[in-house]
Amino acid sequence: MIQATIQSARKIVIKIGSNTLAKEDGTINLDFMADFARQCCDLMRAGKQIVLVSSGAQVAGVSTLDRWARKKDIHYRQALCAIGQVELMNRWRQVFADFGLHIGQLLLTKDDFADDHRTLNMRNTLFTLVDEGVIPIINENDSVAFDEIRIGDNDNLSALTAVLWNADLLVLFSDIDGVFTDNPKKNPKAKLVEKVENISELRTQIIIGETNSFGSGGMETKLEAAERTTSYGIPMILANGGRERALEQLAQGTIKATLFVGNDA
Repeated sequence: MIQATIQSARKIVIKIGSNTLAKEDGTINLDFMADFARQCCDLMRAGKQIVLVSSGAQVAGVSTLDRWARKKDIHYRQALCAIGQVELMNRWRQVFADFGLHIGQLLLTKDDFADDHRTLNMRNTLFTLVDEGVIPIINENDSVAFDEIRIGDNDNLSALTAVLWNADLLVLFSDIDGVFTDNPKKNPKAKLVEKVENISELRTQIIIGETNSFGSGGMETKLEAAERTTSYGIPMILANGGRERALEQLAQGTIKATLFVGNDA
């Protein structure tokens, strides 16, 4: 079903989590970014339109200025994001430029979606960039949004973006293969839930753990994102971005993930 869902989707929002972008030492994974850009290029050549929601400002900041890596003070964390956002976008610009593609940056907060005038401007900018073959790359404005650093909201930000853009599909890349009945890293008997039609029912059947090392969101924000998108008829895929050629393999149906659909799908 995942392969068919991707094949039928033209407008795809893809969210890359911090854990997907980070290597084990917490620095940015440039090899992943380069290969991911190639996969996006292949999809675009197949007629897809791509909007990217990219976490990783802190990861890129640590890669650039590691002397602040262990500082927990919020002012240092936000300053690290200000430094890292520049580096993050520069890296994305470089890897997409290798395939003749340009990027455009949008830094947003939840408040932007609460203002009708700003929402209209955001929508118009998204459509203009995509129509011109430019890849919009969206991130929460981490340097001013305290809540984003504390709880992480790029999962929900990507869902809001998918709704705003009238997307056909949202893909969330994390460091897990999808939704499991329990934490698969601690419980080897945990089973992957491959299709979800009723998220309220799912919540009663699974154990929701805490967030992991580099990311600031956990399973709860992913379920919230799924609730938002499916309520608008937009399916969502939760997959492991750390798998080799993950986007390509999803499109080919060669790896498993969790597909969230509405009750009428």
